[in-house]
Amino acid sequence: MKIKFTKMHGLGNDFVVLDAIHQHFVPTAAQARFLADRHFGVGCDQVLVVEEPTQKGVDFRYRIFNADGGEVEQCGNGARCFARFVHDRGLTEKREIRVETKSGIIAPRLEDDGRVTVDMGVPRLSPEDVPFESNSLDVVQPLQVNDKTFDITAVSMGNPHAVQVVVDVDEFPVARYGPLIEAHERFPRRVNAGFMEIVDRRSIRLRVYERGAGETLACGTGACAAVVAGILRGLLDTPVRVETRGGALSIAWAGPNRPVLMTGPAETVFEGEATLPANL
Repeated sequence: MKIKFTKMHGLGNDFVVLDAIHQHFVPTAAQARFLADRHFGVGCDQVLVVEEPTQKGVDFRYRIFNADGGEVEQCGNGARCFARFVHDRGLTEKREIRVETKSGIIAPRLEDDGRVTVDMGVPRLSPEDVPFESNSLDVVQPLQVNDKTFDITAVSMGNPHAVQVVVDVDEFPVARYGPLIEAHERFPRRVNAGFMEIVDRRSIRLRVYERGAGETLACGTGACAAVVAGILRGLLDTPVRVETRGGALSIAWAGPNRPVLMTGPAETVFEGEATLPANL
């Protein structure tokens, strides 16, 4: 079976984008793993699927499959690439669209400078909404991970995040603690682990160990969650420049019950056709 795809990235967080409007195909978990494989497939952090909407008042449906084949609720860098893709492919002439995701409606907007701004919705902070097993509503909560206790802030941006402040994000052992936090028993659906270094009140450096994908060069929802956590802790003022290993995002949040706005680039790398093995 042959599948047409477009390879894109947002700050190095890379995607295989599938037009499921003009070709009737949505990957199974095994097919998503194959496409994401960097040795035998195309290679990506996530597979993004563009579909017709299933409800009134929206333009498209957006589905996300992590490299491990699991379908997830949200991906911020992917949302920017989604908006760029549907505009560049002539699927819409609108510069601002409404897109349904597994976690709700988002509204990406193509800016005049080529960047994309996404209304990522209102962050959810209660433990049951993350979800996070806790009887406390405190902004900062302890999380015991083997020999270390992290002071985390749990935030849902449609997908779960655990954000902690570190002194030096380059030196911090993300590869050691990221998988342990991701699979921590207090996060029943696993979690994206964010490690944030405060540069000043309007600038941070960030690394994220993503659920189902490992550490990526950038994580859009992780950047949003980190800024929300930093503002709630009284460490940051909006807007905030978020430096990831793949580049910079601008995140703005006016406070509780207000949506998070994320602005950053979305780039097309190449288009191609992949042959899926018959046994998948």
